[in-house]
Amino acid sequence: MRRIKEVLRLKFELGLGQRQIARSCSIGQATVNDYLRRAAAAGLQWPLTEEWDDDRIERELFGTRHQPSTPSQRTLPDFPSIHDQLRRHRHLTLQLLWVEYRQANPDGYGYSHFCERYQKWRRKLDVVLRQEHKAGEKMFVDWAGPTVPIHERITGAVSQASLFVAVLGASSYTYAEATRDQQMESWIQAHVHAFEFYGGVPSLIVPDNARTGVTRACRYDPDLNPTYQEMAMHYGVGVVPARPYKPRDKAKVESGVLLAERWIIAALRHRRFHDLSELNQAIRELLVRLNDRTFRKREGSRSSVFAALDRPALRALPAERFDLSQWSRARVNIDYHLSFDGSVYSVPYILTGELVEVRSTAMTVEVFHKSQRVASHLRARTRGQTVTNPEHRPKSHQAHMEWTPSRMVRWAESIGLFTARLFERILADKPHPEMGYRGCLGIIRLAAQYSVERMEAAAERALLTGACRYQSVKSILKNALDQQPLGIPTLPPSRRRTTTSAVPSTSNRSHRHAGTTNDREARQYAAAGYGGRSQGTGTGPRHPGAEFRRAPVLISGSAVELAREPGAGTAPEECQASSQRLHRGHRLPCREGAGEDRHPRTGEGFTVGPESRESFRAGSNRRGEELYRLRAGAESLP
Repeated sequence: MRRIKEVLRLKFELGLGQRQIARSCSIGQATVNDYLRRAAAAGLQWPLTEEWDDDRIERELFGTRHQPSTPSQRTLPDFPSIHDQLRRHRHLTLQLLWVEYRQANPDGYGYSHFCERYQKWRRKLDVVLRQEHKAGEKMFVDWAGPTVPIHERITGAVSQASLFVAVLGASSYTYAEATRDQQMESWIQAHVHAFEFYGGVPSLIVPDNARTGVTRACRYDPDLNPTYQEMAMHYGVGVVPARPYKPRDKAKVESGVLLAERWIIAALRHRRFHDLSELNQAIRELLVRLNDRTFRKREGSRSSVFAALDRPALRALPAERFDLSQWSRARVNIDYHLSFDGSVYSVPYILTGELVEVRSTAMTVEVFHKSQRVASHLRARTRGQTVTNPEHRPKSHQAHMEWTPSRMVRWAESIGLFTARLFERILADKPHPEMGYRGCLGIIRLAAQYSVERMEAAAERALLTGACRYQSVKSILKNALDQQPLGIPTLPPSRRRTTTSAVPSTSNRSHRHAGTTNDREARQYAAAGYGGRSQGTGTGPRHPGAEFRRAPVLISGSAVELAREPGAGTAPEECQASSQRLHRGHRLPCREGAGEDRHPRTGEGFTVGPESRESFRAGSNRRGEELYRLRAGAESLP
């Protein structure tokens, strides 16, 4: 319409001819003649009034121009459905869609017209928002597609190094670094090196949705990788991942990756590298050239714009470098320990069965539950170790673990000398001290029911009888045998043949509770209890059977009561004196009539001699059976 108005102005205001008007408007004379003829037919006069706008002029001059003579009867394709199918199916083509369209509409458009109409419709949808980047605000990061080969010097093996690329939004200042792989450690270290290369920290990082950065991709609420988020918190930056399948959200780094592939990877195609340090040195040289190249459509270069805009706006780096850590999940076992990297670490017992997060560094292992740190340990140096904090155990487990052998003996010493000797005997008799822990703990529990005096008396009786077991001590206390005087069980007159201090037993069951004690004090008390003779009581001949070549063997049992031998000295001072004279290889003094003894019930006497000793040896089996019966009914003995 602007050209038609100019033709009318030149004709009616300046009075120019059609040829002059054609040359001035750069159109043909026939066109000028056509415009003037249509204006005269429509009654259009110059100057135009306000009612004659562009739409009215076009309608009056070319009213039937855009109206087809015959309306088209062809069915238009469903372009929204076609567009959606092309996005969903990777291998779908417009040609296949056109074939399906023509099958449904035989009189439809041809393939060329079909594609032209679709492209015209799609261009109306493909509207791009122009992003405006503030200085020091965003850093865009991504991995380049192509890799760089690294050749091992010795073996000649070839590994592919990945290229990390970071670009600042306002200046497009680019950083690139070759890494061993695209795993978490390389991802984090590349970010740290990029911050140090820029000399500061931006406000936001815009990454892709790779697993090293985003655990669960989401358009509205993505879940960041814990290690990546921890790094961002250390440097005080935010992480805003690009929307899934929206590369234009990070168009800066997409363009930076393209430049890195063309000006770095392609430039190194003829060089051979043997390690990452050599490759990165070459990349840094090419980065200087890339950032110093002048822009084509604006003044300056990436380096100059970075120095003017981004560098002053970046925040300072923290005082300490980020310490790389790894995050994983584990479930706490029933022993309130979790397994990590081949070793086990303890957590508070109340978390048994819970799912926790484990943060590990080169030196430490930390456990988090619901974002709260619940445990921290030094990392095990070798696999298979167990790292336990005693405070994580329940109170009952702590009390159990605190009862070491030395503590048990110290507790027993607080009760008395005999209790301490009993504990030492229980722990020493087992192949391993831990096998005697429960027996000692059971005796400790008995101390809550009985007095100290009774516990000490029961321990003394258990030592003298060799019944150094929890069940024996419990039976002594339960049946009040600790309150009865110590002694030796006696035999009927026909069976008694000797006055030795202890009767040997051949019964296997009795022998389990009988044995020679190596404890000196126990031997002294044993001698005082059943083998002692005071020198002041008589001058009778010494009996050969009273000689002790080793410590006497005691008949033992949980409830066997040893009756004191009749005629033996009962005064405490006599027992003490005789026990002091009892030594290995010494003979005990005998009272008058030592070779004669009497039955405690009938009072009948009998003589002890060599023949009696032979008879005793011959009848050992019968005596063993008799002692077994005595042990079974020992609680009824006087």
